[in-house]
Amino acid sequence: MRERNLITLVIIIAIAIFAAVIVAPFQKPPIIESVAFWQDPRGRDLQMKLGLDLKGGLQVLLAPDLAQGSNVITGTLDSARAIIESRVNGAGLTEASVQLQGSDRILVELPGVTNRQQAIDLIQRKGLLEFVDGGYNPPAAGATISTTFSLQQRLMYPQTAAVGKPILTGTQTITNAGTIYKTAFTGEILQNNARSEAQSGQIVVVFSVKPAAQPYFKEYTGSHIGQPMCIVLDSQVLSCPTIRDVLTTGGQISGGFTIDEARNLAITLNYGSLPIPLKIETVRDVGATLGTDSVRRSIIAGIIGLSVLVIFMLLYYRLPGLLSGFALFFFAITTLAIFVLIPVTITLPGIAGFLISVATAVDANILVFERFKEELRAGRTIRGAVEAAFQRAWPSIRDSNLSTLITCFILFIFGNTFGASAVKGFAITLALGIMVSLFSAMVVTRTLMRLVLAQPNEALQDNKALLGV
Repeated sequence: MRERNLITLVIIIAIAIFAAVIVAPFQKPPIIESVAFWQDPRGRDLQMKLGLDLKGGLQVLLAPDLAQGSNVITGTLDSARAIIESRVNGAGLTEASVQLQGSDRILVELPGVTNRQQAIDLIQRKGLLEFVDGGYNPPAAGATISTTFSLQQRLMYPQTAAVGKPILTGTQTITNAGTIYKTAFTGEILQNNARSEAQSGQIVVVFSVKPAAQPYFKEYTGSHIGQPMCIVLDSQVLSCPTIRDVLTTGGQISGGFTIDEARNLAITLNYGSLPIPLKIETVRDVGATLGTDSVRRSIIAGIIGLSVLVIFMLLYYRLPGLLSGFALFFFAITTLAIFVLIPVTITLPGIAGFLISVATAVDANILVFERFKEELRAGRTIRGAVEAAFQRAWPSIRDSNLSTLITCFILFIFGNTFGASAVKGFAITLALGIMVSLFSAMVVTRTLMRLVLAQPNEALQDNKALLGV
């Protein structure tokens, strides 16, 4: 029994050391960061992620940009939300929050944003890439043009009056609204591996074509050598390079990009275009001054609260209380490490959830210690009292924590449904804290009590005051 408890103690100490390294506020080496392999490597830094209310940033509310009377096709708004979430995560904003607000809005919260307009362009950009036949009169770079595919999209989601029935004439389509250029391919032919590179003194975006589309891409470029093929993003011409050779597997997009513009374009191509156009309803800058003060106050409150709890446990339960202090330290450091590893975005309600879970961890220890004292008064040995205390306190600990977890689940569901991210954050941190507190009380505290108290020791058996009896 003692050997098994010693092995358990070694595992507990190893977990605590690992958690302390994860929580420590310094840049982790790659070998440590690779532990969180499920996180996006572009934003993986194993630092505590702070929410908008603590870090400041940008809050944007988006709505479908449709003509009056048009309805959003079921599922398209959620698809748009998923694409926007992928874009901001791809840009390294892993603590960003993107969620549906009601039935017809998307709320985007971007903590720590420094370039306001660039962030707005990234999330609002429809991202429709087209390879357009330039014809005999290619448009200039930067020009806004109409294409056959964009016209089709406009008819699906009308924003303006119809431009008239198109009449195909060679490589271009002529309507009563002017020239509409013929779309050869859309961005759907691209693979999810576009990237920005510096080539020949300029920044370009290198793209690859999906294997299934390569024969068609090869056939088109082979039959249009010497002719311009315009690259158009959201109806704006990026460039109109002349096809000089047969292209099969891919190519590159140039257009006088900056490094950030090229990176955002690559992200847009990787995660696809939005299924519907979106307009900005509100944009709100959230300052970090209140957040910084809140973090400072929360840390102070947490330190004071933990200190008071540990002092109380020491004065009232003596030696068992000292052991619970070590268990509480394990609980706190492990819970924070889980927040970093998942990662969980910490907000003020999230901090409240964590602090409440500290109270539940203490509550579990108190139930055990009170039962331990009762068993000692009934005449049991220390070893028997330890085992009986955990066995008989477990139903109460289990039921109380299970009821709290059920409540957390309900709060999480309602937080998702109505966009109440504050409620959602509170539920997540409280639920995680509850689960760690169960492990802390039933494994860590029990192991320490078995090793320190439940050993043959007549002096300890006779020293009731030291045991808090």
